[in-house]
Amino acid sequence: MEKNIGIVQTEYLDVKEELILQSGKTLPEYTVAYETYGELSEAKDNAILVSHALTGDAHAAGKNAEADSKFGWWNEMIGPDKAFDTNKYFVISSNILGGCSGTTGPSSFKPNSNERYGLDFPVITIEDTIEVQKKLLDYLGVKKVIVAGGSMGGMQALEWSIKYPECVCACIVIASTSKLSAQSIAFNAVGRNAILSDPNFNNGNYYDSQKQPERGLAIARMVGHITYLCEDAMQNKFARRFQNKDKPDFDFNVDFQVESYLEHQGQVFVDRFDANSYLYITKAVDLYDAAQGVYSLDETFKKTKAKFLVMSFTTDWLFPTAQSKEIVNALIKAQKDVSFCEIESPCGHDAFLLEFETQTKIIKSFLGEHG
Repeated sequence: MEKNIGIVQTEYLDVKEELILQSGKTLPEYTVAYETYGELSEAKDNAILVSHALTGDAHAAGKNAEADSKFGWWNEMIGPDKAFDTNKYFVISSNILGGCSGTTGPSSFKPNSNERYGLDFPVITIEDTIEVQKKLLDYLGVKKVIVAGGSMGGMQALEWSIKYPECVCACIVIASTSKLSAQSIAFNAVGRNAILSDPNFNNGNYYDSQKQPERGLAIARMVGHITYLCEDAMQNKFARRFQNKDKPDFDFNVDFQVESYLEHQGQVFVDRFDANSYLYITKAVDLYDAAQGVYSLDETFKKTKAKFLVMSFTTDWLFPTAQSKEIVNALIKAQKDVSFCEIESPCGHDAFLLEFETQTKIIKSFLGEHG
């Protein structure tokens, strides 16, 4: 039996009403890009919302002609008999507010205008992105939902369980955190400064220019990519091997394979992502604090009604296991139903995108018990 979803189409919901943001500013209207897989039950209670990581999009599974027929970012997890089984569940994936893959963001045109938002786009929060997702689920008719996500997507899943406890029946948080550490904020700050310092950034007004802030965005991606791996993985993959030579050139061009790898990752990223979106989304992640900086985390979780699955990876130093355990301990203190698993992996933070087999076994077991 074919386990991959076939050709899928990204769809777009145009919301012609004002969105009041956490900052107090508003968007007069907005568009949400999304994909769905499987069928919604008559009771409207078999939905799973998967939320993407920092630079993901709505295309989570199957092949999409608009995306050069590439499989979605979580294709190995979504489909018939997979972790998120489309024989049983109606799976939804949407592009985040502030993104650049169909959902309204800084690269979008202002309403009734041929002018793009640029830095006129208001600063957004994870809480704001949840409101947009809720509008989408209401449009689709979803009554009950399982929320799941890795990295930033895990933050969104957590916030869903807090903000909409009557709607969320299960919450799966993978390689994530309830709030960024100072170190993680620092890495994001370096990335944003690389973009802001690019001479072609032009205060965010570069869309109609032949000169784009490519170098700044590439450097931001290079810095970010280092945090997605781990020391052992980088050592095993590259060590101190030279790139296409057996000795250094004694200049400042690329000498080592690891340098070439990061340059490649930066350039590939420039071809698919918007510099302004990177600024806005990393800032939203920085600002997120599930306890809102006021309550203790366990007090925040008292209002939730979901059953939780929290997973971490042994070599993830961006969102280490200790941060997952903080969530787990707070849920236990709040007397919530929570399962926890730390997965052995050499892949660092990226493990949630790579360790499909182990995650699938754990998730299928969890959904079998709680789905």
